[in-house]
Amino acid sequence: MKGVILAGGTGTRLNPLTRLINKHLLPVGKQPMVSYAIDRLRQAGITDILIVIGKQSAGLYTDFLGGGEALGVSLTYKIQEAAGGIAEALDLARSYIAPGERFVVLLGDNLFLDDLTPFINKFIQQPYGSARVLLKQVDDPRRYGVPVFDEHDDRLISYIEEKPSEPKSGYCVTGIYMYDDTVFEAIRGITPSSRGELEITDVNNAYARRGKLEYDVLHKWWGDAGTFESLEEAGQQMKGVQP
Repeated sequence: MKGVILAGGTGTRLNPLTRLINKHLLPVGKQPMVSYAIDRLRQAGITDILIVIGKQSAGLYTDFLGGGEALGVSLTYKIQEAAGGIAEALDLARSYIAPGERFVVLLGDNLFLDDLTPFINKFIQQPYGSARVLLKQVDDPRRYGVPVFDEHDDRLISYIEEKPSEPKSGYCVTGIYMYDDTVFEAIRGITPSSRGELEITDVNNAYARRGKLEYDVLHKWWGDAGTFESLEEAGQQMKGVQP
């Protein structure tokens, strides 16, 4: 199984820092943010990893990470030429994933303490053509994509609402996804949102409509280090974690 880390994007909420450096290279604890995503995959036995990056800091990524040998992994890079959404970035992995192959996708600014191994093992047992997302219970789900659970099968998500004013559950969909190569056909089937981007929520809802979106729940700390406040919290939480 392979891993894909999406680490492009402009990081506008972290200006002016991100005018100098890609947000996934900002320090969290003792390491750049992206190091933790690599280490979580490696701990789960995934050592072939594609990192999708923007042009701005491509040289810094390769200078710091190289081919990944020092980290116990093999790294491949793809450049996302312009910000066009998470699903567009994921589509760049199309040539990296073999037919029928399963893989794990992490958003590079999602930091967490759970071990991915048990979730991956459940995903392996799912039928080909299905997907799995990881959820987290949060205080204010209105800030996130919120799952609505299937009435007839508690393993499944019926659909995901993006930043609803009246959430139907207290959970959010984190930036941890598991797919096989059918995801690339799902991406082809969606259209740009009002933001002009290909949204990963639309991809996940394509699976949900077919009754093929399963889930697990993270139990330990999880954070989206995309704002100054969440970046500071992540630094505190990850202080003792050594990739």
